[in-house]
Amino acid sequence: MNYPLPSYLSNTGAGPWGVYLEQIERVTPYLGELAYWVETLKCPKRILIVDVPVHMDDGTVSHFEGYRVHHNTSRGPGKGGIRFHQNVTLSEVMALSGWMTIKNAAVGVPFGGAKGGVRVDPRKLSRGELERLTRRYTSELNVLIGPDKDIPAPDVNTNEQIMAWMMDTYSINQGRTATGVVTGKPLSLGGSLGRKDATGRGVFVIGVATAADAGVPIVGARVAIQGFGNVGSTAARCFHEAGAHVIAVQDVSGTIIHPKGLDIPALRTWVEAGRPLVEFPEAEAIPDDAFWDVESEFLVPSALEEQITKDNAHRIRTRIVLEGANGPTTPEADDILAERGIQVVPDVLANAGGVTVSYFEWVQDFSSFFWSEDEINARLDRIMQEAYQHIRDTARARKVTLRTGAFILACERILKAREMRGLYP
Repeated sequence: MNYPLPSYLSNTGAGPWGVYLEQIERVTPYLGELAYWVETLKCPKRILIVDVPVHMDDGTVSHFEGYRVHHNTSRGPGKGGIRFHQNVTLSEVMALSGWMTIKNAAVGVPFGGAKGGVRVDPRKLSRGELERLTRRYTSELNVLIGPDKDIPAPDVNTNEQIMAWMMDTYSINQGRTATGVVTGKPLSLGGSLGRKDATGRGVFVIGVATAADAGVPIVGARVAIQGFGNVGSTAARCFHEAGAHVIAVQDVSGTIIHPKGLDIPALRTWVEAGRPLVEFPEAEAIPDDAFWDVESEFLVPSALEEQITKDNAHRIRTRIVLEGANGPTTPEADDILAERGIQVVPDVLANAGGVTVSYFEWVQDFSSFFWSEDEINARLDRIMQEAYQHIRDTARARKVTLRTGAFILACERILKAREMRGLYP
């Protein structure tokens, strides 16, 4: 018999973890005898909650709450990003770690799933405070992370500088340089060419493959993108260079539109200079809520989770939703979009380019032999295209959506590994 989930799991509310659990429930009927092990996917292997005290520039000490969750390590060491955000919660980090488990298995990368975060608004910290926060948080994680145990990476509001501080802190505590403890590092510290653009590039590669099956030409296609950070801006550049028209973009500053297509290189330059996207002079600003009414061939949510819900899914007018963010579509919205004939390419496939190149970086660090950017991109494109084909074929064979197809394939791989390893003692 199955006993109730521990209270810390069942009391996290609907939220992101609730969305993840519903996705697991939906895939369970397709797992056959492996469903015996499905509770494994509902219980994170370990959860660490830490206090992160920091000396502030004004002489005070502030305390921040940090998390690191190992969801599943049946197929390899934990892998997943670190986010610094004022709204980080345990439910969110747990869900993100679960999606990392599914994502790594879906594309065949030999990692398990993990995720971490600190509840902080990094925009309010000086550079010195941010460094002290990062180093103290890393020290608190020292019992969990390691090149063959758990390998963090950048996520929301973290970057290669944060990864450099994390790597250095871990290395100091180990008494040796351990470049493989994190990925997404600067090139000078063992980072990989192509890593910065990998997630956005992967979104585009999967978009092209999906469009080919759907009979949607890329040249002239209209694209609407939510989020213009690393993922959204790179995806926008790739679509623009391929001849598509990025007609609408939304970020925290607001929403802009240009029916004939935005000048993406100019927009990237504008935003990288620290100017608000909504003030870009070569576009019209529209209300944020109107973004969901923009007609397009591709809608690319690349911000945070739970953006497409039952409240706005009926308004969306697009052919293909490419999930650049993690968990941007709720299960109820999934059902609405499917009923309306809108193809949703799930996050665990569409945005897997980042973790794929993170795997390349980890391999290169272990071998101390580094590949060219052309080699990186060629390997990334091949893995992403093969993953799409396997997931598409699974979805067609089972007569399910791409998301369910991805979960079937991933869960079979994870639970087969769990079965073969057995339980100890």
